[in-house]
Amino acid sequence: MPYKEREIEKKYYAIGEVATMFKVAPSLIRYWEGEFDIIKPKKDKKGNRRFTKDDIEKIRYIYQLVKVKGYTLQGAQEVIKKDQEKVFDKASMVDRLHQIKRFLIEIRESLHANPGQR
Repeated sequence: MPYKEREIEKKYYAIGEVATMFKVAPSLIRYWEGEFDIIKPKKDKKGNRRFTKDDIEKIRYIYQLVKVKGYTLQGAQEVIKKDQEKVFDKASMVDRLHQIKRFLIEIRESLHANPGQR
C-alpha cells in the first residue's frame, strides 16, 4: 500500500474558513455567534475570531437545525437549551459518520482506479 501523507490538523480556523465549510457568508457566522451563546470563538489581539473544532461542531448543529430542518432561531435555541449534552453527542456522531463515508468513497475510488492491482 503506498505511503499516504497525514493531513496536518489545525487547531484554529478563521471565520472565512468556517463560513466556507458551511457555504454561508461570514456575516451569518457572526450573527449566530450573537444569537447562540454556545458559540464562543477565541479572539486574537486584532480581534479576529479563531474557531476550534468544538466551535465548528456547535455551528454544524445549529446549521442542521436552522438551514436543513427549518427551525427558527428561537426554536433552535430552545432545542439546544433543552438537552445540550444529547444534542452535541448527536452532532459529533453525524460528523463521524460523514468522515467514515468519505473514507469509504476514497477506498471505492482507489479500487476503481486500479482494477488490475487486487
